[in-house]
Amino acid sequence: MTEPEAKKRIDELTEKLNLHSYQYYVLNESEISDYEYDRLQRELIALETEFPEFKRPDSPTSRVGGQAQSLFSPVRHEVRMESLQDAFSYDEIDDFDRRVRETFPDASYVVEPKIDGLSVSLEYENGVFTRGSTRGDGDVGEDITENLRTVRSIPLRLRRDLPFLEVRGEVYMKKEVFLSLVEAQEERGEAPFKNPRNAAAGSLRQKNAAVTAERKLDIFVFNVQKIEGEAIVSHKQSLDLLRGLGFTTVPFFTPCKDIEEAKNELTRIGNERATLPFDIDGAVIKVDDLEKRRALGSTAKFPRWAVAYKYPPEEKLTVLRDVEVSVGRTGVLTPTAVFDPVLLAGSLVSRATLHNQDHINELGLSIGDTVRVRKAGDVIPEILRVETRAPGGQVFTLPKTCPSCGSPVFRDEDGAFLRCTNPDCPAQTLRNIIHFCSRDAMDIEGLGETLAAVLTEKGLVRDVADIYLLKKEDIAALERMGDKSADNLVSAIEKSKENDLARLIFGLGVGHIGQKAAKILSSRFGSMDAILAADENALVSIDGFGGVMAESVLNYFSLPQSKALIERLKDLGVNMESKEEKKDARFEGMTFVLTGALTKFTRDEASDLIEKFGGKTAGSVSKKTSIVLAGEAAGSKLKKANELGVKVIGEDEFLEMIKE
Repeated sequence: MTEPEAKKRIDELTEKLNLHSYQYYVLNESEISDYEYDRLQRELIALETEFPEFKRPDSPTSRVGGQAQSLFSPVRHEVRMESLQDAFSYDEIDDFDRRVRETFPDASYVVEPKIDGLSVSLEYENGVFTRGSTRGDGDVGEDITENLRTVRSIPLRLRRDLPFLEVRGEVYMKKEVFLSLVEAQEERGEAPFKNPRNAAAGSLRQKNAAVTAERKLDIFVFNVQKIEGEAIVSHKQSLDLLRGLGFTTVPFFTPCKDIEEAKNELTRIGNERATLPFDIDGAVIKVDDLEKRRALGSTAKFPRWAVAYKYPPEEKLTVLRDVEVSVGRTGVLTPTAVFDPVLLAGSLVSRATLHNQDHINELGLSIGDTVRVRKAGDVIPEILRVETRAPGGQVFTLPKTCPSCGSPVFRDEDGAFLRCTNPDCPAQTLRNIIHFCSRDAMDIEGLGETLAAVLTEKGLVRDVADIYLLKKEDIAALERMGDKSADNLVSAIEKSKENDLARLIFGLGVGHIGQKAAKILSSRFGSMDAILAADENALVSIDGFGGVMAESVLNYFSLPQSKALIERLKDLGVNMESKEEKKDARFEGMTFVLTGALTKFTRDEASDLIEKFGGKTAGSVSKKTSIVLAGEAAGSKLKKANELGVKVIGEDEFLEMIKE
């Protein structure tokens, strides 16, 4: 492919993928399948790798995250990112209205939900996203541009070019995403995020943007900070404009002619907040007219034209009846409080995770205590404190032996969690089997949590290798199973043997090794045997791998039981090789310039060979040129190469370089 052709195709793919991304993440519509989108994106990545000079600043490939950053640079906000004055009662809302109407008796308002996330600024020049930053102290924030590029609802190019635009938005994490993240953290024995806001803030300030990309963050844009090339006179008009430019704005806003209508809207939002898919910590009343806003101005701390009404967190009293202790697939003992059911934030709640013994000690929790509970961030139930202690109650203590197998337990190095010492613990085995069969691992359709529990209980499956010994008659004989279900499951098990090595590595549940790390290991080493033979130096040298991950891989694959399990899986026909297409990239990162008359092949043939091996060709010689291939009667390009000290080769040497 020539450079003009590559540039044209890169432009086409960038435009097409950005359009589909906008339709999917902003309009909640989709014209193409995920498979087709991924296929187009892979093509774009390949072209950008080959022709990096043509990669556009709004390329959708930048959303996956790049190199880790050592620090976040300070950004001074040209327009101050003010915080809002809080109000906790309708009397305070009336006071706000009275102050506004002293200056503007005819003022009207807009009421919108106050998203609970991290406030950020997005800057666009000539329609292209150029910089994003945190609010910081309002005057100076931090440059988190690369992390914000991974938020897929942030347009990298506006749908209409403007000379300059700065907007303000709130990056947040949806409740369902947050719950999945917490579940994964607890499964790994990590201290989970307390609420969606903390999760969003922690994810957005990751040094490695690739981690941010995995967290599935979202944004609502709610304010125009500065604009050139467009005149706006009201807040409502600005939100309409922002939607037209491709932003996801606050999900709903209501114009109100007076404060009574505004308070009615506050009540309505408060009644419905438990049903929203995202967390809010209040609602905001804003003067709609932008000229009136400028006239009202700001105090030293807050704008005079807006106020944030904070909803009180819903809390209930209940009685703690029990503490159940479960064992995860990594052996972590997790205590769960069981209490009399109470209605909280729109749902009936009777259980709350207690995390670990330190947390229980801090609460001073004993069975029979009357406790105050709420939903952290209106999502996850938690016990706030003990209100009334049970007579003679003693603080609950986690068992010294595993509740599943009776083996001794030990504290983690950091002392936060207790773990079972038995690698063959039934509870761990069950969790390992469920994880191994999950969609992101070996994807054995039909072998879910319920069936896995039955198979382990019946003694048919004692570890993941036993899955591949299951016979149709064994499965069909189980309750609620039959011949057809058994046939389907046997087919799914057989099909899983052909999975890529990366799925197997992830399915084995190696500590600190998620899907991405499993793919890196598979790609880097190519086979399970190579991974088993890898030493610490080979692991820590992998880009994206740290000391903790390397140590975890070494520890897991050095265990005799791990080696025995892998050998059994291999004997049972499970694939142990990477299926990633191998590409001879001997010229990767190299730029060739062709000059003179070539006699052994045409220029096009030579260019095709260079590109086949991962290199690229250029039309002129520069300091970035790797090699000049010179034929007969080479002219100025050869002279320039000699002046710059660029390596020059002839056709015979080139033929040696491309020998298969």
